Amino acid sequence: MGRELSGYANRADVTALGLVRGGVPVAERVARSLNAPLDVLVVRKLGVPWSPEVAFGALGPGGVRVLNPEVPDRIGPDQIDAVIAYEQAELTRRESRYRAGRPPLDLLGRTAIVVDDGLATGATAAVAVTVVRQLGAARTVVAAPVGAPQAITWLRGLADEVCCPLVPEDFGAVSRFYRSFEQVSDDEVVALLH
Repeated sequence: MGRELSGYANRADVTALGLVRGGVPVAERVARSLNAPLDVLVVRKLGVPWSPEVAFGALGPGGVRVLNPEVPDRIGPDQIDAVIAYEQAELTRRESRYRAGRPPLDLLGRTAIVVDDGLATGATAAVAVTVVRQLGAARTVVAAPVGAPQAITWLRGLADEVCCPLVPEDFGAVSRFYRSFEQVSDDEVVALLH
């Protein structure tokens, strides 16, 4: 990804944003390779109750919500409301934890490179694109090492650019493409941001 994003290296208008939590370690490497500042963007995937890794949408700061049009009609309204309430509370908690002592995210006129560890459905990255645009970003780039073809197609219609070097037809899950895919802790995120 560093090579594909090299046109953004050493530019004063670029910020690498790690999607919490798994995207932050990847974004830290992207930021380092581009000589760009690293920040965090807290968005929450809305997981199907019986299969939480399958997203039916995502939430972002400021009340931003994106729903995957193919999934919500298979889930009852009460289930959707319960997942949204839970994930909104977690979004608020994480924003407080990760932004503690840090100024509010300022993207006005900047190029925001939104980085995740992988793009399964694209829902989380889609809400991130919406959030960074609402925060005034002049250009939005979504970057991930691996992604599902459908997610990449959808995101190319939303972001100004998508950088995803590996787009296998038989995607399956993001974890298939990592030797180790352990959960990233809050402490790890905070350490990487400092």
